[in-house]
Formats: sequence, structure tokens, C-alpha cells
Amino acid sequence: MQSPAFVEEVVRTVALLFLMVWSGAQAAGQFDLVIAGGRVMDPESGLNAVRHIGIRGGRIEAISESPLSGKDVIQAGGSIVAPGFIDLHAHGQTNEANEYQAHDGVTTALELEIGVPSVAAFLKSREGRALLNFGATASHGAMRAMSMRDMAPDADAARDPLQFGYEITAKGRYKPLTHPEEYTQLAATLERGLREGGLGIGMAHQYYPAASREEIFRVFQMAARWKVPIFVHVRSMSVDAMQEVIANAAAAGASLHIVHVNSMSLGALPLVLDMIESARDRGLDITTEAYPYTAASTFLESTMFDEGWQQRLGISYNDLQWVPTGERLTQETFERYRKQGGFVIMHLMKPEWIRRAVTSPFVMIASDGMPYAPGAHPRSAGTFSRVLGLYVREQQALPLMDAIAKMTIMPARRLESIAPAMKAKGRIRVRADADITVFDAARVKDTATFGKGLSFSDGIQHVLVNGVAIVRDGKTVAGAYPGKPVTGAYGRLR
Repeated sequence: MQSPAFVEEVVRTVALLFLMVWSGAQAAGQFDLVIAGGRVMDPESGLNAVRHIGIRGGRIEAISESPLSGKDVIQAGGSIVAPGFIDLHAHGQTNEANEYQAHDGVTTALELEIGVPSVAAFLKSREGRALLNFGATASHGAMRAMSMRDMAPDADAARDPLQFGYEITAKGRYKPLTHPEEYTQLAATLERGLREGGLGIGMAHQYYPAASREEIFRVFQMAARWKVPIFVHVRSMSVDAMQEVIANAAAAGASLHIVHVNSMSLGALPLVLDMIESARDRGLDITTEAYPYTAASTFLESTMFDEGWQQRLGISYNDLQWVPTGERLTQETFERYRKQGGFVIMHLMKPEWIRRAVTSPFVMIASDGMPYAPGAHPRSAGTFSRVLGLYVREQQALPLMDAIAKMTIMPARRLESIAPAMKAKGRIRVRADADITVFDAARVKDTATFGKGLSFSDGIQHVLVNGVAIVRDGKTVAGAYPGKPVTGAYGRLR
């Protein structure tokens, strides 16, 4: 006869085993959402197979070969289930602009090229009411102007961080830093932005040509000292401008990301890509991006159109398209609209240049989406679908997995050193954030055009941000604002 202690131990063990089995069954049935039977493509692991994904609490909790049960189920049979697309270059930081990007598969849209003058104010302005995940760099352009002795910023600078940033940058565009204390103030202001959650330094010095080569190099030194990336719109559309920032990165030891390499290189793109690749092969931390359209877009009143622009850009008035009306410009309308101010589209690239950029293995995809959703440049709405539809399906210029990598894991890794939270984005694995895009590979396509303006892409079926559907069956989900801030951990990483 067994002792009472032995019997008690057996009963306890059986009860524990039963509890474990019961808890597992209960947990399996408690997924908030299941994405069932889609072809999961994860560039990090190489997974490319039919799977069922269980989501709970905003994270991926199961990736199973067997069916899962949940409170809600998305049937994804025949569709691609990919990590949500990460856009490193999105000026459209409103829900109106974000909605177009959501229908393009984007789940995280960041303002890294120009940045913002007050990171804290920007993050606060979007907190709790954002469709997509959001974040920004500290703006060198705005902060250099704010550091000038004769450029006291407005008292209500935080009223609209993006608009104020454009305004203050424009005020300082023709003014150099001339006093040592201005450099000291610039460094203090930039570092404050990093401590507030900035994702690095945004530098678009083509828009403020008075920034000397010394000033730009000093900022590279700051970025290297603080161990943060610097996102650069180079000084001009030329090889010389590319050489400047690559040399600065090498000399200072800074991490460099060059934005829209296609429009900043033009016909010199093959040489520029070779320069970047060579620098990377020698250990420099340099990355770059491109958008898949043959036209660029910017403010007509910007310094880009100062005297001599035709020679610098290799285009003339008729190559410019005025966004509000879609008309091609003449000298008369150019002069009138330049005084008025507004967006213009520049038709200045060739299809073969774009294909070369998009297919280069180290080039990411980013939209450079404009700040106002009703604008005309289609990249604000169709960048990612265009790559999937035109370059993957129609031209077969690159494999689908490679294209997805350029939109997900590559931009996530670019930011992981400054924003550890990005280690949970850009991939489909257990405990990763449930930022997921489901699309029809046979149908996905951009529909926005230069003539008709913005429209939602076709073939993007479901989009989840932090486990919450913002696009379901191709339609916007009303009242869903699950976007969270992506912030730098500068103060915590040092």
C-alpha cells in the first residue's frame, strides 16, 4: 500500500498535467485574431510556406502548420502574408495621408529625411490618434535656424511641428552659421531632440545651401559621437554631392543613410551605386533608398529652383507639372507659381535608372510621400504596390522575397541601433509586433497617376497595425487608430 504522501504527489502531478493541457487548449482558443492559410513570407527567416498566424495583445503568438482558433479569423488562402511595410521617408504625417499608405501595405511611416524641430511636440501631436506607427528625426535644417543669434523662433513653435519646421528652415536657408556659440547651440538642440525620442538626425541641406561643408561635417561628427544615424538629402543632384557625404561618413565614422538615390543621382546612378557599394564593402555603415517613379516632387519656392536650375537639373519649364491643376509650366506660370508657393512635379528620370535602383540588392524602398494627401505625386499612395506589381510580377526584375525584404527587414535593421523596438518589426516570428500586410500577388498594383492624383492601390487586402486591422477586405476600418510611436533610445543606450 502506498503512503499518503506518495498518493498526494501523484494526484498533484496528474492535476498539474491536466491544468497544463487545459491551459494550452484554452490559450489556443483565445487568440484575438487568426490569419488562416496564407502563404507566409518572412525575409528574416526565409519562411515561405502556408501557415496559420495567431495574434494576441498586438503581437504574433503562434505560427502554425495546423489551423488555429480565435475570436476573429481572416481567411488568407491564396494570398501573401508579409511583414507590414516600413517607410523610412514619409512626409505625410496625417491620418489622411496615412490612409493612402495603409492601402499600399504600409504599417510604419517615418519622417526621417527632414525631421522635426521638436520631437516631443511631434510625438505628442500624434499620440493615441494615429493610423500608422510614426516617428521622426531631429531636424538639422530647422534646428540650425533656431540656433542662429538673429533667428529667435516663434513662441508657439510647437503649434504644428512639421509646418513650423518647414517655415524656420526656409528662413535660415541663405544664412550660414558664423559664430562658435551657434554651433554649440545647434549641438545642444539636436541632442535634445535625440533625448526626446528622435531616430537620428535629418539633414536636407539642398534646401539650405548656406550650410557650409564645414557645418555639414561638424554635424556628421556629432552623429558619430552620439552614435546615431544621419539621414541625408544631399547638397545637389550630382556625384560631387554624393562624394561629400560618403567622405564625411568615412572621416567622422558616422552611420549614413542617403535618401532617394534615384532622383539625387539621375544619369550618374550606376556610378553612385558603385560608390556606395564599394564603401559598404570596406565596412562603412551606409544605406540608401529609392522610389519607383520617374518624377520627383518638391516645393516650387525652394532653393532647388534658384537661378540656373535648368542647367543643374537638365530640364526646362515644360518638364514641371503644377500639382493643383496638373498643368505643365511655362516661364510665365513658373514665375507666378514660384511667388505663390506650392508643390511641383519634376519629370526628370528615365525608367532604366529606376529599375537599376530598385533592383540593387542594398537599396531599400521608400516613398518620399508628400505631406498633403490630396496632392498629385503617385508615390504618396502607390510606391510599394508599384514595386510588387511592376518590378516583381510584370517585369520579373527581382524575386518577391527580395522585394519584401527591401520594404520590411532592411529598413527595420537600419533603425535597430537607435530604436531597439524595431527588432520586433519587419519580420513574422513569434513575439514580433503584429504589423502585417496581406496582399494578392497576382493583382497588387498602384492606381495613382500623375494626371489623376491619388487613389488606393489594388490588391492590398488586409493590413494590421499592432494586431488591429486598419484595412479589411480592401476597405478602411473606421475608427481604428492603433499606431504607436517609434522612438529612439539615445539617452538609454549610452
